[in-house]
Amino acid sequence: MNKLFLSSSFVDVAEFLEPFLGEKLKDKTITFIPTASIPEEYKGYVENDRKAFEKLGLIVKELEVSTASRKAVKETIEKNDFIYVSGGNTFYLLQELKKSGADKIIISEIEKGKVYIGASAGSIIMSKNIKYIEKMDDKTKAKDLTDNNALNIVNFYTLPHHTNEPFKNSVEQILNQYKNQIELIPISNTQVIQVEGNKTSIIGNK
Repeated sequence: MNKLFLSSSFVDVAEFLEPFLGEKLKDKTITFIPTASIPEEYKGYVENDRKAFEKLGLIVKELEVSTASRKAVKETIEKNDFIYVSGGNTFYLLQELKKSGADKIIISEIEKGKVYIGASAGSIIMSKNIKYIEKMDDKTKAKDLTDNNALNIVNFYTLPHHTNEPFKNSVEQILNQYKNQIELIPISNTQVIQVEGNKTSIIGNK
């Protein structure tokens, strides 16, 4: 059964993870993929999320898929208890996941029941296609990305940072453009989409 915890900002919803999983996280391991942040100027959110995981007692194993070998990518993702993919540029993230083969390994592990945690770009890539996020992220940062087809784990499209600056305007533009075309689920930084099999719920405060 697919089990996903899709956020805009993990640090702002970290308190909901243990109740969602129904287990203590102390000394469990998490594959921490910060790749999406590479082309971004501001990366502070990556460290904030890392500290939030450590505060929950998780052992963080960083995996930079843009530089790791295919063997290391496969072994790390398969070995650790959970998968986390950070925010940043969604197009660059998808490009590097495809280049490294991490996309297929993540899909396989999710299908086996491993819990996946995403923040912003890491949540967006669970959708079928990421074209809808062009007004938020600069697709020119991913010059080797040949198509926008993503991991296709969920049948909706996460729209992070709803009502939050500096993305407020771009989120509204995306909502207006795509509201009648695809199933968008807008969430603020203090909300999280929880997926268990066919059941999807949103918790937290707008």
